[in-house]
Amino acid sequence: MAGKDPGTAGAGNQFSTPVPRRRVVEALLGSGFLATAVAFFYPVLRYLVPPQESDLGGDSVVAGRVGELKPNSGKIFRFGQHPGLLIRTASGEYRAMSATCTHLSCTVQYRDDLHEVWCACHNGMYDLNGRNVSGPPPRPLESFEVQVRGEEIYVRRRREA
Repeated sequence: MAGKDPGTAGAGNQFSTPVPRRRVVEALLGSGFLATAVAFFYPVLRYLVPPQESDLGGDSVVAGRVGELKPNSGKIFRFGQHPGLLIRTASGEYRAMSATCTHLSCTVQYRDDLHEVWCACHNGMYDLNGRNVSGPPPRPLESFEVQVRGEEIYVRRRREA
């Protein structure tokens, strides 16, 4: 026994049988492949199945005051738990719509240089009526009715006839 390594002699070996290196490498590569597949297919699935339209909460809110918006400008306001977009066109008319993009629910904004509503996430564009003009949005923005009462601008959901 003089020539043998003391760590390998006999049944009293303190080391259990090690996991083969090949199995560890296979597990790492397999989990890496799985993570890559999920990272690729999840956005594709989210694009193909757009999010459901969500309930915007209450029926009517005060979106602003009459002197607050200059012509050809817009502002974000709260409509229940979601954002809304109030626009004053260059001619002075008020328009309102949901400020949640129909593609991936990003918040849209009014671009006064283009006279359009723009989603910065994937460069989606809507016209002043909320219709999708370009980019990935699959459907128009929900449009709202605007009423000016005294000095306040009220926005409410459109009633279906």
